[in-house]
Formats: sequence, C-alpha cells, structure tokens
Amino acid sequence: MMEGVRLINLPKIIDPRGNLSFFENENQIPFKIKRSYWIYDVPGGQVRGGHAFKESQEFIIALSGSFDVVLHNGVSEKRINLNRSYYGLYVPKLLWRSLENFSTNALALIVSSVAYSPSDYIRDFKDFKTIKNANK
Repeated sequence: MMEGVRLINLPKIIDPRGNLSFFENENQIPFKIKRSYWIYDVPGGQVRGGHAFKESQEFIIALSGSFDVVLHNGVSEKRINLNRSYYGLYVPKLLWRSLENFSTNALALIVSSVAYSPSDYIRDFKDFKTIKNANK
C-alpha cells in the first residue's frame, strides 16, 4: 500500500436475518468523524473526486456495489477496488484521489476528519505535487 493507506476490516455480525457492520469514532478508524457524505447514481464512465486534501483524512466504504479508489502520492499511483460493506479504505491527507469504475447502483460512503472547507481542497494536480514536495 501507499504511505499510511490501509484497508480496515469492520466488525461483521452475521445473522440469518441479515448481517450488520459498523464503525465508531477512533475505535475502527484513526480519527474523530466531523463530516459524512455519500456518492450515488454515478453515470457510467464518470469519475468523482480528482483532488487532494491538505488536512482531511477519509475513510471510504462501498456500502453497495463496487468502485475503484485511485490514489496518487505525486510519484506513483495505486488502484484499490472496494466491493464489500464490511471493510473500508483509510486515506490520509495529502494524497490525490479519485473514485472511478462505479458499478450500477454503487453507493460510496465517505467519512472525514474535518468539516467541509473549500480551502482544504487541492484541485490542481500540479499544485498538489508542489505542496506534497514541500511537506517532505
């Protein structure tokens, strides 16, 4: 995996009536949740994301369907397919990320360590590489 990125298995309670998984602040994920959002109804071939965060850490789960999380550290790229609701991907700050290859009816849940702030976003890849190199 890339620096700090990791798949986190979530508790899975198996029940014949239907399974249950969950996560709690700082028990399964390494930060306190300040924001939650979800991405759905993504038309075929569309890409979401395409940015990095200066401070935000994220935890991304495929609640339904599947999609790829593509991460770039300024030098190399890593593609991780998410397709199960009982594990998620921890993404630290200062990694360029996009979500691609959504299956029909895919539902991505993302929780973040910071509240929404436009100033936290790095939306230009060239700017991202400059900031990333300055933080080494």
